[in-house]
Amino acid sequence: MNRSTATAEAATDANVRVGVRTRALSKPRLQYIRQLGATDIFVDHADTDEEPDEFNDRDGTDTLSVGRDAIPTVAELDAARERVESAGLTLTGIQSLPYSLYGDIMFGRDGAEEALDQITTLVRNLGEADIPILGYQWNPRGVVPMRTAPVELRGGAVGTGFDLDDLDDPDGLAPGLDRAYTEAEFWEHYESFLKAVLPVAEEAGVRLALHPVDPPVLESLGGIPRLFRNVENFERAMDLVPSDNHGLKLCLGCFSQMGEDIDAVLRRFGERDQIVFVHFRDVEGTVPRFNETLVDEGNFDTSEAVRTLHEIGFDGVVIPDHVPKVVGDDDWRHRARGFTVGYLRGVIDTVRSGN
Repeated sequence: MNRSTATAEAATDANVRVGVRTRALSKPRLQYIRQLGATDIFVDHADTDEEPDEFNDRDGTDTLSVGRDAIPTVAELDAARERVESAGLTLTGIQSLPYSLYGDIMFGRDGAEEALDQITTLVRNLGEADIPILGYQWNPRGVVPMRTAPVELRGGAVGTGFDLDDLDDPDGLAPGLDRAYTEAEFWEHYESFLKAVLPVAEEAGVRLALHPVDPPVLESLGGIPRLFRNVENFERAMDLVPSDNHGLKLCLGCFSQMGEDIDAVLRRFGERDQIVFVHFRDVEGTVPRFNETLVDEGNFDTSEAVRTLHEIGFDGVVIPDHVPKVVGDDDWRHRARGFTVGYLRGVIDTVRSGN
């Protein structure tokens, strides 16, 4: 079979659809998301202390609490799934594990075994509730800033920016650390995490999805190794404990920040069926200096990225991740998010039709 035939066959299996991440699961929020034409929900855990301000949406109290000693039961997950389904949507996954659950494991501290028990309980409960995806990252929140200064975009929209030169002391230890950690230590602790959790995920029918470190600068920052800062380390992560239930929460913005060729990254992991879902955003510039943009601007071509997803036969969800703030936006940035969903749906439909 030649490459063009294989590509054509993969494209027929493609089912690229648009989802939304949200903490609130209130009826108005879900109704709005469905009106946009999105199909899938990834719920953000209700721990506002560990999320950047742009995700601190408080539209009602209907949400899921996920954290240390706060593992939702199967009944609670079922109730959340049924609430989402009643709005004509699918609860596809939990957006990310909170740092309170994986921090002790990452640093090899006392409490790591307890944390692993709670994470595996969460995975089992997700499987029983027919919620198939659990996103995660391997980097502490709030230790170093994800962004340093806002940037004005077209028409006065406001995006986030990062400049390594703006950090006060990038070589110093992060608050709360008494020493710097090595990459070898972090890889060892990470492998222990995978060995404990992936067999449970396989049994439960849940896929784990690893997110890049953001920003993907330096090998270490604040004395903390930044493992998932490049393509090679993602390949190592996937090969460390091989499993069909492990893949990428492939953040296009992060790989764009790295200066990677987005088409090549999508093909590299898509051909291995290791893309679980996609964070769809972009930036201008690369590390150590970049800023986030609206979805139709940035380093890579949105249409080409969607076309590549179609060609590799991606059957999954793309979601707007960070979005700039536009005039009239609420805390959740509903207008900018609505624009992004609509733009992506239009591009997907155009690619699907072959135009």
